Amino acid sequence: MSLPAHELRRLRAICETDDELDRMVASRLSGEPLQYLEGTAAFGPWDLHVDRRVLIPRPETELLWEVASALVESPKAIVDLCTGSGALAIALAKTFPQAQVFGTDLSGDALEVARRNGALLAPKIEWRSGDLFAALPGRLVGSVDLLVSNPPYVAEHEYGALPEDVRREPKLALVSGPTGLEVYERIAAELERWLAAAGRFALEIGETQANAVMHLFEEFSPKVRQDHAGRDRFVIGAKS
Repeated sequence: MSLPAHELRRLRAICETDDELDRMVASRLSGEPLQYLEGTAAFGPWDLHVDRRVLIPRPETELLWEVASALVESPKAIVDLCTGSGALAIALAKTFPQAQVFGTDLSGDALEVARRNGALLAPKIEWRSGDLFAALPGRLVGSVDLLVSNPPYVAEHEYGALPEDVRREPKLALVSGPTGLEVYERIAAELERWLAAAGRFALEIGETQANAVMHLFEEFSPKVRQDHAGRDRFVIGAKS
């Protein structure tokens, strides 16, 4: 088995010796994600540091940034729950420089990566450690203009069928529980309390979860948006 030519070129570009290249190729062939080997992942016009502590940002999440940005004009407070590498929080801070942006994660390891990326790209972001809304300061109650999240949404029974390289990423960032809907349920239970009047939200979902997630957020007049492949991928809504 050999690597595709474009992957081999990318690894060769970061290796100083043939021995180092051989080790990198062996790691990649064993299932290690290419982005972990390179130490970076592209997100919009930026290169973010990534390693095994965080989920690798995907094109779908980049589209979530675009979808969310179109929902608001001049937000004052933006929250990114389950921020991981900080990709969404950073992109939104760049899009809305006047906004106060908060990125939260349950994983302290992930927040270390997010802080590293934020220090280079968006130093005003406030990174908060904790479980979903519990990480946020109380002063934000009723004042969040835009909430985004790419939460864990893989069901426990689906985990073993994921590709090998995906299973090298943090399980905490992938699996939410037996149904895959657990984190959405918890966000839905508290969202109304945190959103400002007419506050908006945008969530990434699994391609088969649209109806279930729409039901959870039915009080927010939710709508589904598709990804570039035409698959249901995002649920958006607003506080009325």
